[in-house]
Amino acid sequence: MELVLATAIGVLTAAGVWLILRSRTFQVIVGLTLISYAVNLFIFSTGGLRIGAEPVLKSTTGNLAGYADPLPQALVLTAIVIGFATTALLLVVVLASRGFTGGDHVDGEEPDA
Repeated sequence: MELVLATAIGVLTAAGVWLILRSRTFQVIVGLTLISYAVNLFIFSTGGLRIGAEPVLKSTTGNLAGYADPLPQALVLTAIVIGFATTALLLVVVLASRGFTGGDHVDGEEPDA
């Protein structure tokens, strides 16, 4: 399970970096979104990969090793909400920039063919 999660995080990060290095603004936004997904998976994985673990809702006496850690889950939930807000803001800025410049390149200029 750890290998699958590490591979998914690596693939999302690599694809995000590749898209950030592109010249079109929409590709940059998608790349930033993929990197934020990779970071969310990484933060979520810090809580431990326990399948079938009890949530921290019952009263416990003794060992807490069998319980899921709620802090990474709360952090990821907050990061998802902030990620949606920043993606919406970036899309509005890109649409305004495209309206002003007439193009969607990051540097504002079309490449010479």
